[in-house]
Amino acid sequence: MTLKLGVPSKGRLMEKTFDWFGARGVTLSRTGSDREYAGAVAGVGGVSLVLLSAGEIPRELAAGRIHLGVTGTDLIREKLVQWDQKVEQLAELGFGQADLIVAVPAAWVDVDTLDDLDGAAAAFRARHGFRMRIATKYHRLVRDYLRMGGVADYQLVDSQGATEGTVKNLTAEAIADITSTGETLRANHLKVLAEEPVLRSQATLFRSRTAKMTEADREALRMLTEMLGV
Repeated sequence: MTLKLGVPSKGRLMEKTFDWFGARGVTLSRTGSDREYAGAVAGVGGVSLVLLSAGEIPRELAAGRIHLGVTGTDLIREKLVQWDQKVEQLAELGFGQADLIVAVPAAWVDVDTLDDLDGAAAAFRARHGFRMRIATKYHRLVRDYLRMGGVADYQLVDSQGATEGTVKNLTAEAIADITSTGETLRANHLKVLAEEPVLRSQATLFRSRTAKMTEADREALRMLTEMLGV
């Protein structure tokens, strides 16, 4: 058995993760074609590379099928109930930064805070007879945030596509989504509430608390974390 390290399987997250490990003497590489999710690890023994989508990594960590994984903080906290009992955060990697925010139409000039949003939601329900819709992929995080902020009269609607477009398409009145620059929000005439974001996320290295480990795995983990400085 080897220590399994799960890494995003494509794009900038994969490249930046490879760079981060490489700068610390651990070389990760993709083997085979772009359609094959196979990889190799050099520079440390007893570690194998598993290429997965960033969204799969939280589930694989929680199930104990991989020992270590790189994914966004947002995905861990959204997908795993009591996440800190299932995984341990080892290191923030300093890239993939994005904020999970709540945004409303820019035309709502008097809605800037969660209190304003609560008032707007109550007025919306009184006027239309149904709750204001907030489109998001992050139901757990957003529900907790709005509850703590005292927002009551709303409903979350699932968004699996371009969340920013749901207001323009009249399928939602507001959104909660990940943003790094805010350009897409502005292009869709949306503004971010003047509050702390729901979550500040970045690419992070996590360790599974549930994965079974042999003595050889523990030694590989010790060597790897020593090289990585985590």
